[in-house]
Amino acid sequence: MTKEELKKLEATLWQTADTLRANSDLKSSEYSTPVLGLIFLRFADNKYSSFEAEIIAEFEKLKGKRRERPIHEIAIEKCGFYLPPEARYEYLLNLPEKADIAKAIKKAMQLIEEYKPELKDTLPLDEYFRLVRKPEYKTIPKQLLKNFADIPKDATGDMFGQIYEYFLGNFAMAEGQGGGEFFTPRSVVRLMVEIIEPHNGTVFDPACGSGGMFVQSAQFIEARKSKTEDTSLFVYGQEKTLETVKLAKMNIAVNGLRGEIKQANTYYEDLFGSFGKFDYVLANPPFNVDDVNLAKVEGDKRFNTYGIPRNKTKAKKKDKGAITVPNANYLWINLFATSLRPKGRAALVMANSASDARHSEADIRKTLIEKNLIYGMITIPSNMFYTVTLPATLWFFDKAKTDDKILFIDARNIFTQIDRAHREFSDEQIQNIAIINRLHRGNRSAFTELVNRYFTEGFKRLAENRPVLSQVAKRVTEFLKSYNGKDLPDFDKSLAGVDKLESVYTAYKKEANPAKVDEANKKQRKLNETVHPFFATLHELLKGVDKKVRHIEKEQKTGKDLKTLKAELDQLHKKVKETEYYFLHVSWLQERFPEAKYEDVTGLCKLASLDEVKEQEYSLNPGRYVDVVIEEDGKTEEEFIEDMLSMNEELKKLNADAREVEKVIWYNIRQIAGEE
Repeated sequence: MTKEELKKLEATLWQTADTLRANSDLKSSEYSTPVLGLIFLRFADNKYSSFEAEIIAEFEKLKGKRRERPIHEIAIEKCGFYLPPEARYEYLLNLPEKADIAKAIKKAMQLIEEYKPELKDTLPLDEYFRLVRKPEYKTIPKQLLKNFADIPKDATGDMFGQIYEYFLGNFAMAEGQGGGEFFTPRSVVRLMVEIIEPHNGTVFDPACGSGGMFVQSAQFIEARKSKTEDTSLFVYGQEKTLETVKLAKMNIAVNGLRGEIKQANTYYEDLFGSFGKFDYVLANPPFNVDDVNLAKVEGDKRFNTYGIPRNKTKAKKKDKGAITVPNANYLWINLFATSLRPKGRAALVMANSASDARHSEADIRKTLIEKNLIYGMITIPSNMFYTVTLPATLWFFDKAKTDDKILFIDARNIFTQIDRAHREFSDEQIQNIAIINRLHRGNRSAFTELVNRYFTEGFKRLAENRPVLSQVAKRVTEFLKSYNGKDLPDFDKSLAGVDKLESVYTAYKKEANPAKVDEANKKQRKLNETVHPFFATLHELLKGVDKKVRHIEKEQKTGKDLKTLKAELDQLHKKVKETEYYFLHVSWLQERFPEAKYEDVTGLCKLASLDEVKEQEYSLNPGRYVDVVIEEDGKTEEEFIEDMLSMNEELKKLNADAREVEKVIWYNIRQIAGEE
């Protein structure tokens, strides 16, 4: 699903929430359940449609023969589930307005459960009757079906997680952060998966939430599998909350995953016999829980193999007078280490504080380090989570490690700002961080392949945007000419450099072989040395134009033409940035790893020996190892000024709004007091 499609879906979700707010008696924290049920039907129908021709062809082929099979068996084999006609989305959508839509939706859910026993008691059956308890609300189910009818058929991924995240962020924040629980951002999950690189086998998430870790693991494998490789994956999840268990079951079903999701409190229940069982473990467990009963966990080998977190001073008593662990973070860390098979890998999200925690936690950390279980640590930026601003660290375990070093990466300065309150990793930022891990593992060809991919995408964009750049540049020049005919920018000369660039790129494509790393890296660096001056010249030209426009404004030459000129200039800046995007990522990589080999980079990454970790008192805080560096924000002086002025305008508006609210409050108080 593209960003534009996702934005449209979010607008639809907001519209849906408005519908429920105005026409139902559901609380805002309850909006997600009926919505997610219909999202499941839409996605299940989309997936089934992609297999439908194959299913029908197989059924017709065997029909009337000795090997004849019911269509639902063929469907389950090929697609993972069967949708009878009454469970198809279009059937429900096209029911007449006077039909009992709530009853029809329930029937559809029951039919799906009938042919997919793993979903029994999972899908929302009676939620839609709650929406039509009053006659005036009768049209709501039909309206909700219409809202989600346009979800693209090729939309993939952890859509349930995305939508659940959206509802948590906008309507039910308290649900999403009770007891230190936070929904894991998709880009963080993708980074975790890119680092541990699952290939096949078993994946365990002891705090699985909506099942996003499983979906991302499966997508990673699907994108990289070869025709002969065994990529079968079986997922196991435990989750404390029943509603979230149902969500995870729907998520893995619609994404075609095999596995089991069970409701359990992982501190006290081990429904899968997890000790030493799994190839991969991924999770974002609740942070800083301090009410776990010590007596119930201290004898459990899942938690005590590397030491139990204990109070070294006066013991806390919270759980009905029983002694509790001071902080459960290291129970989870222990669980990850003990759940792995001999060559297993794990990744978990953990509070930053755990990296330097003292007392009994420090003893456990020391043991894990000396047992050579810690593969790497990545600090991620704050404001990555939808419902909370806390910073976090990713921990990575690898039982197949061949050295005693630990890879530290400080990614706090690597992010894309979504809005003022939220950040994420872009696809390219995820790959740039993951390539550090691959270089460390000796996979140098992955580096040159990634750079090659960026060049391919960059030149594709350059070809697409060149006509627009030329047209807009021409209009900007014409506008400037009408104000001052002297010293006009020579965009034609600058853009003529595209021909040379494309010629050099054509020659590069004929010669480059990313598999021959040193040779490919040399050619890629040479190509970038040609690209970089082109954009530098273009930026310098734009800088001069910006200066001219500011000068015109100072002379108070205002009017429609000037506004048009500024709009055209903004578009030109935007197109240049868009065109340069992938080339900037090439430069980022080549500046830090010029030989296409792993090396320590100040402010970014450090491969620390056991002795170096000992010197830092067994801290696992990446900042202690990589040193601090102030990253440039990449903004021009003009862009900085523009952003500052924009924020000032927003502040003025907010202050004005605040004054209006203050007047209303003062007026209401005077009315209550009888003074108005």
